[in-house]
Amino acid sequence: MNAIPAEKLNASNTLGHFIAGDDVADSNRSMPVSNPATGKVVRHVAMASKDTVLSAIAAAEAAFLPWRNTPPAKRAQVMFRYKQLLEEHADEIVALLSEEHGKVLDDAMGEFTRGVEVVEYACGIPELLKGEFSKNAGPRIDSWSELQPLGVVAGITPFNFPAMVPMWMFPMAIACGNTFILKPSEKDPSAPLMLARLLSEAGLPDGVFNVVNGDKEAVDTLLEDQRVQAVSFVGSTAIAEYIYATGTRNGKRVQALGGAKNHAIVMPDADMDNTVNALIGAAYGSCGERCMAISVAVCVGDETADTIVGRLTASLADLRVGSGDDVSNNMGPLVTREHRDKVKGYVDLGVEEGATLVVDGRNLVVEGHENGFFLGPCLFDHVNESMRIYQEEIFGPVLCIVRAESQEQAMRLIDEHEYGNGTCIFTRDGEAARYFSDNIKVGMVGINVPLPVPVAYHSFGGWKRSLFGDLYAYGPDSVRFYTRRKTITQRWPAGGVREQAQFAFPSTS
Repeated sequence: MNAIPAEKLNASNTLGHFIAGDDVADSNRSMPVSNPATGKVVRHVAMASKDTVLSAIAAAEAAFLPWRNTPPAKRAQVMFRYKQLLEEHADEIVALLSEEHGKVLDDAMGEFTRGVEVVEYACGIPELLKGEFSKNAGPRIDSWSELQPLGVVAGITPFNFPAMVPMWMFPMAIACGNTFILKPSEKDPSAPLMLARLLSEAGLPDGVFNVVNGDKEAVDTLLEDQRVQAVSFVGSTAIAEYIYATGTRNGKRVQALGGAKNHAIVMPDADMDNTVNALIGAAYGSCGERCMAISVAVCVGDETADTIVGRLTASLADLRVGSGDDVSNNMGPLVTREHRDKVKGYVDLGVEEGATLVVDGRNLVVEGHENGFFLGPCLFDHVNESMRIYQEEIFGPVLCIVRAESQEQAMRLIDEHEYGNGTCIFTRDGEAARYFSDNIKVGMVGINVPLPVPVAYHSFGGWKRSLFGDLYAYGPDSVRFYTRRKTITQRWPAGGVREQAQFAFPSTS
């Protein structure tokens, strides 16, 4: 397999991989990458063969020992330079995100910025890797702990955040002393490749960070190869469960973040204007293609529900839907034609199930972009827990209104749902808010905050079938996930003293 320059890859309009510091071609297979706003194929991306993935693993394995022995302060210096380069190239990366994913530019910039925050957190790795030391833990005995890197680790990331989610993983993994292989989504691969090239420009040694584009063949190779010590994943619950089961069966440490069906409770005392604005952004931002999107609003009381539905209906009439590169638009297209049709099918299903379709975006046509993968905002009322549109993750611009008689009933709905990723409550009542945050069975909770995504120095993760594994993504949990704790106990006997054999279990006595 011969490395070829990036300009030749671009000239052939086929993206390859990034292995050992080089852009690498692959003649195995390729898939088209479309601009969702136009429906046109803008480039192709190579699907890695097993041999290509194995070459990336070999490159990462060869780079591990010298990188492991690089002082954390020097690793941090690479991250500082990387952060600067990311900020200098922000507009280029954001344009790639919008072109291949379809999200509007300000949303793409928000994604990018949240990813860079994790790079910034990784710059503090010398502090984060400090161990613990106890002198005279026993007679002339000292004991300390160290956090040591795992080795070669991998990340498998989804289409909806092609820059941010990879940056949830590789900056901390690399800063901890591991080498990394990223398998991004084949639907929007350009931004991850640019992230890799900039990291190399920042001074990262060849082989420490590698990108292989591909599908199940690439994923299974990473899951089965014994040299890969850990796998991080974000995607649907079905695939998360497969990743977790396969990876752990092969002796790997795995964190697999799955799907969601995030509920917002709207109490009768909520600020209705601010609540409606928050719900619009949380339900329809990024066309609903977020694992933290609010897809169910549980309104306590019919009067609350009637108010919310009426104001949402009026506000959605003014929502601007169109190409992501038009800064006046609020919402772009869905990522692929197939996904658009899948979401539209859920809307059809909701009507069949008996829910009231208050706002119907199925027939939206964007002038000048008639072949784009657009679906207008959809709003259902009178949804109940027996309906599939309530039970299943739709991952599109569809908001379901469920009516409840009390906060307790609303919380029961959330607690009994199979997913437990994110949730929020809108209220002016501190007692209600505190009871909600203390007792709700969900991993990330907002109080008048619709998208409670933790900042970079906390950690991100859900409960129930939204997370497989024990540790969250980024933040303090990322240090725990990407390192092993080793505890060392040493004793230097006093000179000239002959010691007798000790048959009792050692103690500090």
